[in-house]
Amino acid sequence: MEVLPALLFIAIQFILLFLYPLQPAMSRPHNNFTDLESLLAFKASVADPYGLLATNWTANASFCSWNGVRCSHRRQRVVALELPDFFLGGSISPHIANLSFLSHLILSNNTLTGPIPGAIGRLPRLVRLSLANNSLSGPIPLRIFNMSSLVKVSLAINNLSGSLPSDTDPPFMLPRLQFMSLSNNHLTGSITPNFARCSQLQVLSLSFNNFSGSIPPELGNITGLNILYVGSNQLTGTIPASIGKLSKLNQLSLGNNYLQGAIPEELGNLLDLQYLRLDNNSLTGSIPMTLLNASKICTLYLSENNLTGSIPATLGVSWPQLEFLNIHTNQLTGRLDFINSLSNCRNLQRLILSKNKISDFLPDSLGNLSTSLNNLVLNSNYIKGIIPSTIGNLSGLIGLYLGENELTGEIPSEFSRLKGLQGMFLYNNRLSGYIPPELGLMTGLNALSLEENALSGTIPYSLGNISGLQILSLAANGLFSSIPDSLWRLSGLLLLNLSGNTLDGSLPQQMGNLKFFDKLDLSKNRFSGNISSILGNLQKITYLDLSNNSFDGEIPSSLDRLVINVEYMNLSYNRISGTIPKSFTNLGKLYSLDLSFNKLQGPIPEGGVFSNSSIVSLEGNPALCGALKLGFSPCPPPSNSKSNLHLLKYILPPIVLVVLLLSCFCTRLIFLRRGKKLKLPSEDASLNTIRVISYRELVRATDNFSKANLVGRGSFSSVFKRHLDDGLITAVKVLNSENQSALRSFDAEYYVLSKIRHRNLVRIISMCSNLDFMALVLQFMRNGSLEQWLHSHNYYLNLLQRINIMVDVSLAFKYLHHYHPHVVVHRDLKPSNVLLDENMTAHVSDFGISKLFLGDSQSILSATAPGTLGYMAPKYGSTGKVSRKGDVYSFGILLLETFTRKKPTDAMFDGELSLRQWVTRAYPSTVLEIVDPDLLKESVDIQREPSSPIIVGQCLSSLIELGLSCSRDSPQERIQMRNVVPKLQKIKNDFLSKSPRS
Repeated sequence: MEVLPALLFIAIQFILLFLYPLQPAMSRPHNNFTDLESLLAFKASVADPYGLLATNWTANASFCSWNGVRCSHRRQRVVALELPDFFLGGSISPHIANLSFLSHLILSNNTLTGPIPGAIGRLPRLVRLSLANNSLSGPIPLRIFNMSSLVKVSLAINNLSGSLPSDTDPPFMLPRLQFMSLSNNHLTGSITPNFARCSQLQVLSLSFNNFSGSIPPELGNITGLNILYVGSNQLTGTIPASIGKLSKLNQLSLGNNYLQGAIPEELGNLLDLQYLRLDNNSLTGSIPMTLLNASKICTLYLSENNLTGSIPATLGVSWPQLEFLNIHTNQLTGRLDFINSLSNCRNLQRLILSKNKISDFLPDSLGNLSTSLNNLVLNSNYIKGIIPSTIGNLSGLIGLYLGENELTGEIPSEFSRLKGLQGMFLYNNRLSGYIPPELGLMTGLNALSLEENALSGTIPYSLGNISGLQILSLAANGLFSSIPDSLWRLSGLLLLNLSGNTLDGSLPQQMGNLKFFDKLDLSKNRFSGNISSILGNLQKITYLDLSNNSFDGEIPSSLDRLVINVEYMNLSYNRISGTIPKSFTNLGKLYSLDLSFNKLQGPIPEGGVFSNSSIVSLEGNPALCGALKLGFSPCPPPSNSKSNLHLLKYILPPIVLVVLLLSCFCTRLIFLRRGKKLKLPSEDASLNTIRVISYRELVRATDNFSKANLVGRGSFSSVFKRHLDDGLITAVKVLNSENQSALRSFDAEYYVLSKIRHRNLVRIISMCSNLDFMALVLQFMRNGSLEQWLHSHNYYLNLLQRINIMVDVSLAFKYLHHYHPHVVVHRDLKPSNVLLDENMTAHVSDFGISKLFLGDSQSILSATAPGTLGYMAPKYGSTGKVSRKGDVYSFGILLLETFTRKKPTDAMFDGELSLRQWVTRAYPSTVLEIVDPDLLKESVDIQREPSSPIIVGQCLSSLIELGLSCSRDSPQERIQMRNVVPKLQKIKNDFLSKSPRS
């Protein structure tokens, strides 16, 4: 029996001895299984819309062969996960930290959301971390700043927030770090001096964030630094002189901050520096001569500062590789002798020195500059003397800007060699002589601006050969003779300004070829003859000035076709006779009609523009009558002969009887219709009464417009709140009467508000106007503007309130665009123009730049201010086209702002990223990551139960989708406001029907 235990012991020893060599092999599958689990967890957490992982990450193949996975040869452990540009959404699984051999994690250029897992900080071998260009949010885990193996970190272009570790945080230890990019996020706080501990750091990019405070001087100790970007933040203080110790620095960007003081002379020690941006700060002093020692500079931006002194004369010799030099908008003085040295810069492309105080002659050496030069911008200085003909040697020139100087002499005919020139701006100088006919050879020209000079002679016939010309301004010169017929062949011409010359002749029929005319100014010349009826063909024109000429005859009836777009018409100081066409009452978009000092006669038409004395000017026509409020005598009754009296005895009684019967019928009909209108929800009977308020009452009601009653102040007006004598609370909007734009704003706003009535539009109570004072008395809104409710810390709107406000605004625009007799385009919809009354009902306000036009017109061209950047439709600023679709775009942006609480003008939306692009990138998979997080936390009259977040999420997703539909780049793809209203109401009804009530 004792033999059995002995045999058992020997067997166990044999088994252990046999298995011992296999132990490492058995442990490897266990560790590999951990890697497999981590990869599968990662796959489960991300969205793979194109199936790039699904088709390859399968159990049929070893994970070491999966897309983006790289394993070590010896142990078959995952050492790299590289999935850039895979269109992945979702979040990053914290299980990725279990890939303990991982050295490269590259997930850039996807749409990942959520936070960066803090567990990544446990990867002991991680060398490269690249999560750039995603939608990651939250703070950067502090552990990342204590990973001793990290060499390259790129977290740029995300939505990361929070601050960088300070001295009191866990240790900042990145001894091997060479590359750190955190740009284009929402990081705040100060730039930590701890980066100075990264002795191997070569690239540090922190631009386009919200960092504040000063630039740490300790950064000057990172001796191996090649690139330092900290521009577009909120940094203050001075530029540390210690940056001059960064001897290997190649690129330095500190622009778009609030830096002060002088440019440190120590920057001249940066002998490898090629790119330097210090623009848009508040720097003072002169350009340091020591900077010339940085002989490799290619790009230099010093614009928009307060620099003084002169530009160093040897600049071009010192910087032979210079390509871009931009020093505009400073206080620089001195001479232009540095241009001589710029001939040494054979790669120079842009030279921008505008808006300084440079006073010197243009040197002939301008013609020796590089043929690569495409923009020469010297306008708004005190440059004098003649224009060198050698500029004609600059064959690569696209834009030539020499306006607003003191140049004399003639325009060089050698400019004709500039075949690629698109814009030539020589306005507001003292140029004389003829306009060279050779300019007609510049076939690439789009804009030619020669106004406000002393040019003489005739307009060259050859200018008609520049087929692509869109802007031609020759105003305020001494040109004479007639307009050459060739100009009327320029079918693409948008603006023609020939005013202030001594041109003569009549208006030819060929003028009708210019179908796209926006502005025609022929005023202050010697034109004569009838006003051609062909002008009626210019139906896109918004500005027509034929004043101060010798036109005669009658106003052609064809001009009534200009009703579509015309905003300004001036026919004053001519010899025009006849009557004013009654069709002029339909010129609904006019802000100025001047027919004064002619020979007009007969009755002044009633209604339309003639009901507003601030728009129409008719003085100097003594034979006109009617329109008592315009200062004219009543029209005399028609002469009564005996035969007429005899005839009236027989025909008058039946006429009177018929009129009485019709009056009774119409009175009854009006009474019935008014009774029905009172039932319409969009109309308010209280809006029909306009009170008359005197200037004295306004002074008394506002305590002589004291600061205590000041509610707000804008560029055109100030708004006061006060109780009137009858207890009515009003907003008194006092216009700046010295500002011409304010005058137009006042006219437009009163004209529009006096014609529209809707419960969601601010009601006008009265106006008060004289030569020195203008004020609108408006309905007061107790709850202020949507702007303060969205972007002030002590205000909050819940989800339902925001939906209701958007419904109110959409109803207002549905009425303006589709249900008013005249289409009204607001043009400046933004949160500050949406006001809230005591019941939180929204009212659209501020019609100062609105457009009111007849019929159902789709668009017009406008030369006036287009609205507010960020809310203005793309390309509107360049085309000037006004349409209802522009308001729809603004509404879409307003909708996105209301539910994300992000302004389109926020610092994060700078350059190539806009609010709409930011939202589009998140929609639909991660839309809840970009909406106002407070909306996801509230109950909004919903019981706190599991279904509530789903209901809120569905509602927000539908609202964001509608905002994107309204704000599409193409106007044709935007929906109409009449279709927006039912969509919004459906979203609201679905939200309320699915929400359990408490």
